[in-house]
Order: sequence, then structure tokens, then C-alpha cells
Amino acid sequence: MMYAQVIVDIAHESVDRVFTYRVPESMGLQVGMRVRVPFGPRQKEGYILGFSDRADLEESKIKSVIAPLEDYPALLPQMIDLAREIAENTHCPLAEALRLMLPAEMRGGRVRVKTETVARLTIAGPALEAALADCKNARRRRLLLELLSDGAEQPVSELNKLVKDARVGLNDLCRRGYAELIEREILRSPYPDTLKQAPDPELTEEQRQVLAELLPAVKHGKGAFLLHGVTGSGKSEVFIRAVRQCLKDGKGAIVLVPEIVLTPQMVTWFRGRFGDVAAVLHSRLSAGERFDEWRRIRLGHARVVIGARSAVFAPVEKLGLIVCDEEHESSYQSEHFPQYDARQIAESRCGREGAALVLASATPSILSFARMERGDLTLLEMRSRVHHRPLPEVTVVDMREELRLGNKGVFSGELTQKLEDCIRAGRQAMLFINRRGYAQFVNCRACGEAIKCPNCDVSMTYHEVDHSLHCHWCGHILPMPETCPSCGSAYIRTCGVGTQRVEQEVKKRWPGVGVIRMDVDTTGDKNAYMRLLSSFRAREAQVLVGTQMIAKGLDFPEVTLVGAVLADTSLNMPDYRAPERTFQLLTQVAGRAGRAQHPGQVVIQTYTPEHYAIRAAAAQDYRSFYHMEFDRRKRGLYPPFTMMARLLCTAKTMEVAQAVSCALLDKLQDYVKATPSLKRRVLFIRQDDAPLAHLRGYYRAQVLVKLLEHPESYPAVEFMRELAAGEWPCDVLLEINPASMA
Repeated sequence: MMYAQVIVDIAHESVDRVFTYRVPESMGLQVGMRVRVPFGPRQKEGYILGFSDRADLEESKIKSVIAPLEDYPALLPQMIDLAREIAENTHCPLAEALRLMLPAEMRGGRVRVKTETVARLTIAGPALEAALADCKNARRRRLLLELLSDGAEQPVSELNKLVKDARVGLNDLCRRGYAELIEREILRSPYPDTLKQAPDPELTEEQRQVLAELLPAVKHGKGAFLLHGVTGSGKSEVFIRAVRQCLKDGKGAIVLVPEIVLTPQMVTWFRGRFGDVAAVLHSRLSAGERFDEWRRIRLGHARVVIGARSAVFAPVEKLGLIVCDEEHESSYQSEHFPQYDARQIAESRCGREGAALVLASATPSILSFARMERGDLTLLEMRSRVHHRPLPEVTVVDMREELRLGNKGVFSGELTQKLEDCIRAGRQAMLFINRRGYAQFVNCRACGEAIKCPNCDVSMTYHEVDHSLHCHWCGHILPMPETCPSCGSAYIRTCGVGTQRVEQEVKKRWPGVGVIRMDVDTTGDKNAYMRLLSSFRAREAQVLVGTQMIAKGLDFPEVTLVGAVLADTSLNMPDYRAPERTFQLLTQVAGRAGRAQHPGQVVIQTYTPEHYAIRAAAAQDYRSFYHMEFDRRKRGLYPPFTMMARLLCTAKTMEVAQAVSCALLDKLQDYVKATPSLKRRVLFIRQDDAPLAHLRGYYRAQVLVKLLEHPESYPAVEFMRELAAGEWPCDVLLEINPASMA
């Protein structure tokens, strides 16, 4: 008798263990298969983690597996090991970690294999000729025989378009033994167009040098690299050549990008070189598309995966390479439970499965560059653009001086003139501002109150498109009031600038010039990214206005001008990483200009031109910025010298959130006092309200902890994980160096 060890797909600590089920003799099961099993009075889905030939329970108490849900293991052994690691690190039930490995719609059978009915002949040659002769007076039957005479399968839906009541005729052919109807799977492809194979461009000397070091590591399945290449240096071509080496060696590869907007471009490049062997995974796919792409990968039909953060869990067998492009982006960190960082998952998979890791960026994160200097990563550098094209010429405009001269508009005189020249020359421009909407907030000139969201502790943003106020955190919408809700005054005004305002200003100054706006509001539907980018690439517009989604990775040969309309947006955030994020955004957006034969120009508008992040971005000097920022963090004891940890409590009332956070503070302080080695490692422990104390209708309080980055600090982190996993009257989440401190 064989028994299966099954994790039931219920994400609750009370059932976070394996259950033993009897395997019926006629049922062929494998480790990693999803199965339907009896669980109490119901039937549940589960995952087989192993088998045994004996059970510790009485035979009468053991129930049998009902049925497998697929005829192949949905989970590879290495993915089960990865799920165990995630469950251990985040203190989540194993079932919840296993869910990360599969398309969500597979659970509960919410998505299935799509099929269509096709017809094909079962006769040929003389038999077919005889059948045709036999139906001289049966026009429909003869026409169907002629349409199917080439021996190929034909969808019944297509035959119905050509022959009236085709199904009746097909049934007649089947009864006579001339044809058969079968069900055939249809793949729901996100990119159904077949691309022509693109030729290989000639490599630059720097690309050859990088590949000379990278390809042997890919071949031998080891090595972790930091690829630092300036914008336009040809990093993507390095990825393509490294992936080709993987395929040549019979291995697979995963290429991660931080923004869904970058996925279509990367997919186009890879499909142009590798054809249908490339698959895509991201959250904007339909349930059917995501399921079919996942199955193509799992069954080995697609061996190259391009996608956003969750694609790091793609079921690639014989993994040879994972690339994290734009590795500095915080979007690689998932804020949903169980939390994970795709870069850390990629490193774990590479180490476990014998693959090479490449973290790539023109502006590497401070943590990654520090790890490189420590020896954890091998540095690969590309200091020049392809064909030795120059980096764009950058001009920094002091907007304080513009105000002094009486210019209160969105554009400085410098940017206005350069936009005029660009448009007149028939080139394209990109205008970047990291705020969507029309105006940042609405306030009253009488009482000074800003209109806030009733569900969140934030000001609402005015949108000119629907003349309404929007909360960009919870999505709440209010009509634009005619009077102040606080004092009743009619003297209310909009303040600040967003993408809608910039778009309007361009249209007003240059009527007739095509403008495309890209932000969350214009890219809501599934194919909006591709549609808007394709339109701009086809030169249906000369100006592209957008948020940070246009700031990185995109390659438009005709863009010769980039304007950073307000460079201080990210600089003024209450976060120790604000200078780093400002430098990265400005350097990346500047890199969109002058990527082809025409030289590029960049205008950075700022109220703080003296800030070192602005100066370094203007000079496109990463190392200069790195050393200044590294020294600042060393003096202020910020990561990578310390860890910033917080226990975030979220409740329906502030009283509950604060009570739980105070209880957590007491337990943590007692633990530190009882652990002498921690006293010199924990720099401070503080309880207070979260910066956004009211968010999406919930109240938030926190315990903030700063610890020195040292092995003796890790027990405190583990203790905080245990605290977060405990029983509390509200949600408690542990965040280590969180992407956002809001």
C-alpha cells in the first residue's frame, strides 16, 4: 500500500502540516502533483510533497486521494524547496507559499485548458476520390470533403463560415467513416503575432569583454554578477547572448523587468531572436493567457521567460540564468503577504539550481554596489553607449530664478525653447513628472485646509479629466467642491502639477502636436501599454508625458529631448532613500534621450539645484553619487550599515492598532534587555503611529527598530518574525528595509 503526504490548500496555521492519504492502486501520482482529497465533510485541493509505504494512523482513519487535478506535477521539486524556504523565513503556512508558484486561477478550477472542435478526414487517395464521386448530388458533403482534402485539421468554427450548417454535414461524414471530430487545445497567447527572426547586431568591445566573463559562468551554472552599464550601452544584447548560451546548453532562463510597461519591448526583442521559445508572465495577462503561458513553461515548450516580479517563480526546468534588469527598482519587493524580494528569490534559486545570476542597472542600488565591493557580486562594467554615441547634454534649471523673473508656468524658458526646437525639427520629446492627475492637492485660501480623503490620511488629487478629486491610495473619488468643506469659503484653488496639467500645457502651447500621456489613469486596460507605446514609436505623437513608467528601459530612436518637469518630487519624500531614488529616476529618464544617431538633450527643472543627487544625475556620474550617499548613510547609520525593521499593526480602530503596537514594544524591549549581545546592536526601538496613520479605511501604528547590520542582530529579527506570526487582535506585518516607510 502506498500513502501520499499532502499539504491541503488551506492557508491557516491550524492545518499547516502534511496529511496522509491512501493512493488508489490504479492512480499514478507523483511528487508535486495537485490532487483533490477529502478533508472533513468537504473536498479540498492539495499538493503531494512525498510518499511512504507505511502510515502512523490506523488504516480505518485514512482516506483515499480522490483524483489528480493534472496529469503532470504542477510543482517541480526545487519549487517545493523554495516554498519551504519562504514559509520558514516569513512564518507563513506552507500552503500560502506554494500558492506563489502557480497561477492563482488554477486554484478552484477557475481556469481550464481551452479547446476547440476540429475536423479531419480519415480517408485519402482512392478512398477519397470514391467518396467525392459518391456525393455528386450532396453539395454540402462534397464541399466539406474538398475543404478537408489536404489532410489538415480544420476548426469547425471556420468551416461554419464557409459552409451552411457545416456541423450537420460533418456529422454525416463521421457516420460514413470519412471524417472524425476531435478536441484540440488552443493556446491563448498574449503576443499571437509571429515575428520574423531578427539578425544579430555586431557586438561592441565592452559587450564582448562582459560576455567573455559571463558566458563561462552561465555554461558552468555558477556566479553572481552586477552589470553596471550606462543607459544605451547595450545591456539587453548581453542578456540575449547569455540566454542563447543557456538554450545551447539545454538550459532555461528567466529575465525579470521591474515594470509591466517594459515587458512588451523585452518580449519583442526576445521573440525576434528566439521565436515561440520565449514566454511572458505578468499580472496584466488574462487568466487564460497566464495559465497557458505557465503551462508552456512547465511542459518545456517555452524555455525563456520574460516577466515582472512574480515571473521569478516560473517553473523553468534546468535553470541556467536569471537576469534582474533595472535591479535597483523597489517594485521587485512584494508588499503582499507573504512578502518577498524577487532579487533575493532569484539569488536563492540560482544557488539552489546551479544557475548564474545577473543584476543589471545603469544606476545600481546602494545595497547592491556595496555587496559588490564586499565581494558578494562580481562587477561587469559598460561605460560607453553603443557606437560610442555621447551621453545626452544635461541642463539644470533653477526654478527659483524662473519665479524671480516672473515665470510661474509649468515650463522654464530653457525647456520651452528646447521643446520648440525639437518639435520644429520633427523629433520626439519625453516629459517626465512623477505625479499623476492635474494638481497635487486642493486647498482653501481662507482657512488653509487641504481636502483630504475620508479613508486615508492624504490630500486628494484633482483630475481635470472628470473634474473630480481622487485618492491615489484607496481610489476614493469626490466631486470637486464649489466651497471649502471646512469653512464654506468659495476661495478654493488647485495647487501643484501633475501629468494631466503638463499634457494640457503642451497642447495649449503647441496646438496640433500629438501628445500621449502614460500614467496609471491611461494604462488601466490590459493592452494600453502596448497600444500607447506602439503609437509613440510609430510617430503618431511627438510628445510623451508620463510618470516613472516612462523613465527606464524604453528605447525610442527619435527621442532627442527629455524634460524632468519637477525633479524634486521624490527628493522631498520622508525616506532615507529619497536622494538615491531621485538620482536613479533622473539618470534613467535622462538616458531616454539621444539613443540613436541624433544627439540628446535633457532639461532638469528643480528648486534645489545644489543638491548632490541632482548634481550627480546631471553629470551622469554614478560613482560620485555612490560615494557621497554611502558616506551619508555611514554617518547617519542607515542601510547597508543597519537594518530598518518595523512591526506594522493595521486595525479597524486606532485604539486597537496602538494597543497592539505598545504590547509588541514591551515584548521586544524585554527580549533585548534579556539578551546582552543585542544591547550594543539595537540602536533604537520606538513605537508611534505610521506616517500614513489612516490608510484605505484602516488605522496603522508601528514599532520601528534600527539594528546594526551584524550576525548578532539576526536573533532579534527572528524574534520579531515570531512576534508578527503570533495571535493578535489585528494584522501585524514585519518589514525589513521596506520599500516604503509610509
